[in-house]
Amino acid sequence: MRSSILRALLSFVAAALTAGAAAAAECGDSPQGFQTWLEDFKQVAINDGISPDVVDSALATATFDRSVLAHDHGQGALQGNYAAFAARHITPGRVKRGRTMLLAYAEPLERIEQRYGVPGPVLVAIWGLETDFGAGLGQYPTFSALATLAYDCRRGNLYRAELIDALMIVQRGLLEPGRMRGAWAGELGQTQFMPSAYLKYGVSANGGRGGDLIGNSADALASTANFLHAHGWQRGAKWDEGQPNFAALLEWNSAPVYAKTIADFADRLSGP
Repeated sequence: MRSSILRALLSFVAAALTAGAAAAAECGDSPQGFQTWLEDFKQVAINDGISPDVVDSALATATFDRSVLAHDHGQGALQGNYAAFAARHITPGRVKRGRTMLLAYAEPLERIEQRYGVPGPVLVAIWGLETDFGAGLGQYPTFSALATLAYDCRRGNLYRAELIDALMIVQRGLLEPGRMRGAWAGELGQTQFMPSAYLKYGVSANGGRGGDLIGNSADALASTANFLHAHGWQRGAKWDEGQPNFAALLEWNSAPVYAKTIADFADRLSGP
């Protein structure tokens, strides 16, 4: 009788320890357990319809990146003073460069406005603020950044979905894994699309689906216009705070400081 009770007790303890280890592997904020979690995630991705070859090629070099979590835990710039933020980002040099880009991309910007109703100054303002007109796309390997955030306990579900979408970008032939470098939070391309937005709103400049948002500036601008159009942009209306299209800018970035900076930059590009 005692041996039966002892065996049952030992089985219960073993099961509890196993469950605890499994729970610990579900998320974390250090490299311990990351590779085990990643191997489990690969099977989840395959079950979600991603081919094993894509999973293996895209995630083969994914690693835990502490600097990604440091950025994620330390956000605060967009909670500050608008005037100070705008002064740092709308510099005379950037305005001059933006006007040059308006001229250089006048033809595709005109076609994009005809299709989506979003004026060139708004798109060029976003382009300039996000990546300095494509000069600073970010150097974080996308799959390492997203896998780190997906493993983190804070917003794991959100980033696990984005990681699946990043794999889907590869599966659809839109980008190769080696080209997928960007911001620390997984944004990609010249106007910084999360993978889910890339799949939903990415278009080529001639209106086709997909587009190369990393290597083709016109595609990135068209995709940005497609996003704003899908989020309520009103053709011919203005975009400053309190005007009809400011709400669409808040859909691009929910921080009022950033949306106001886009609007201000676009105003300056629209001026003489």
